[in-house]
Amino acid sequence: MSEAIIQVRDLANRFGSHAVHEHLDLDVMRGEILGVVGGSGTGKSVLLRSIIGLRRPSEGQVHVFDENLLELPPEKRSLMERRFGVLFQNGALFSSLTVSENICLPLIEHAGLSREHAEHVAKLKISLSGLPPDAGAKYPSELSGGMVKRAALARSLALDPDILFLDEPTAGLDPIGAAAFDQLILTLRDAFGLTVFLVTHDLDTLYTICDRVAVLSQKRVLIADRLDVVAATDDAWVQEYFHGPRGRAAQQAADRLREGN
Repeated sequence: MSEAIIQVRDLANRFGSHAVHEHLDLDVMRGEILGVVGGSGTGKSVLLRSIIGLRRPSEGQVHVFDENLLELPPEKRSLMERRFGVLFQNGALFSSLTVSENICLPLIEHAGLSREHAEHVAKLKISLSGLPPDAGAKYPSELSGGMVKRAALARSLALDPDILFLDEPTAGLDPIGAAAFDQLILTLRDAFGLTVFLVTHDLDTLYTICDRVAVLSQKRVLIADRLDVVAATDDAWVQEYFHGPRGRAAQQAADRLREGN
């Protein structure tokens, strides 16, 4: 059985009197791609931020590699955070820096590399992300939406993380670009043994690359299992989401892809 490298127990996240999560439990297994879905306001991004330590939960515990990130001393916490690669919604690149400079920044600040060595590593990460070599000299404003996503992915890979956290990585991409991005994530997972925590609403992504799917509903994880098990869950939102026209189309497309392989 795979090892749970992220363990969330009895998590609560509240904003004033409004509770987003209550008694939420979730395990993320080593080497898997876990898709996290849920309706608007179910706290998918809030859960991600709680796991990586950007938000302190109101209650509960989050352990990553058997460590509670929020209880670690600063130096040890910094070392732990270097094992995370995060792609935020809309890329969150520094607009005043080139793509190469965006990737070099964590290498210089956290890994202590010289600028020369950082630029060499940046070229490798740009290549891994599927960007053309000349993209490194461009600013985010000069990139298409798909290239911004790939540049943000290259930055998330800068420190050779063990876990990738991806927040709506295919949002806003055309179907061809989104499919190419999905395949890139799958290739990187297989090549480097990454664990991927993927917040998405993209049904094609779920059917194409996710090993398991976790559904956020009623302030908790309603179910986390293989997609066929999740899709059979007796829940109104799940049934509408997975068995509506888009869900059926995504399943059929995934079936055709598997048959072609």
